Amino acid sequence: MQVLVVGAGVVGLAAAREAAMKGHDVIVAESANAIGTGTSSRNSEVIHAGLYYPTGSHRAVHCVPGRRLLYAYCESHGVPHKKVGKLQVVNKEADVPVLEKIFKQSQVNGVENIAMLTREEAMRLEPALSCVAAFNSPETGIIDSYLYMLALRGDLEDRGGMVALNTPVERIVRKGNGFEAHFGGEEPGTFEFDAVVNAAGHGAQKLGKMTEGYPQERVPRHVLAKGNYFKYSGKPVFTRLIYPAPVPGGLGTHVTLDLAGQMRFGPDVEWIETENYEVDPARAMQFYASIRDYWPDLPDNSLVPDYAGIRPKITAKGEPAADFIIDTPKEHGVVGLVCLFGIESPGLTSSLALGQTIVSALES
Repeated sequence: MQVLVVGAGVVGLAAAREAAMKGHDVIVAESANAIGTGTSSRNSEVIHAGLYYPTGSHRAVHCVPGRRLLYAYCESHGVPHKKVGKLQVVNKEADVPVLEKIFKQSQVNGVENIAMLTREEAMRLEPALSCVAAFNSPETGIIDSYLYMLALRGDLEDRGGMVALNTPVERIVRKGNGFEAHFGGEEPGTFEFDAVVNAAGHGAQKLGKMTEGYPQERVPRHVLAKGNYFKYSGKPVFTRLIYPAPVPGGLGTHVTLDLAGQMRFGPDVEWIETENYEVDPARAMQFYASIRDYWPDLPDNSLVPDYAGIRPKITAKGEPAADFIIDTPKEHGVVGLVCLFGIESPGLTSSLALGQTIVSALES
């Protein structure tokens, strides 16, 4: 089967690798001049344990097995990563039921080794922490997402696949039992494929509307949720990730670590109309108060702008978060076409499991 994957982000590359591993001929078309330049390279690089996601959702179904696959893949391919663990904390007695609800959902989702902690137990693990209750998630980790994507690309190319950079897809039309893709860029042309995977991230809705035969009413809206991150300029005080109680639109201003141990804080959710990756230094002011809920000793003037990422959401501010959309031929009726919309967190963690689901849908 000749397979076109549109989008060389982490999920597109994972799907392409899986298809190549199954013996298919695969081309990944990427409009940018490098792999993973969008959401895949602008995130906290957390390997999520799978704590929050509603039972039966694509997030829940793919995150836990995806995490297990991802750790094994990192080990076998030498991808830098570290299972640092995470404390989920609350700072008010009134929020303890929220913590207990997340803990119970984690159990339903099959997350291993989680344990409720008293305030004293949590603060023994992280002396700089202040909280009223917590639970420990030792399966949470961090990863070098770019080197992970390079490894996926290497597997793909080792099996005869290829990534075509600077190759935007302008439209896809039906051709017999397959598809004809029209490419732009410096070397425009058309090629025929048996199957197409729309993994275009922020461009997925546009591509969906340019795909002949795909029901247009199935293309969801595209909403931009910008997350700003700040870096701590001092010596790190936490050895684990620290997540407060979730807030509407996100998971609160949490502590993440990079592989060098440097602490980063974020995101704050900023709903925007057009893509903009600049971090306004003034936004740091709202970080201080929220961080001091669980780290009272955060020094003044210690946060500096780091980076911003934009999630390709399909629900807007104030609305319940939507699940991933994995639209397969079984749902939309177009044989050989899988469209992905709203693939955000935990897309990185889930990527290998998502790749398996996508390729199985093409083969069935």
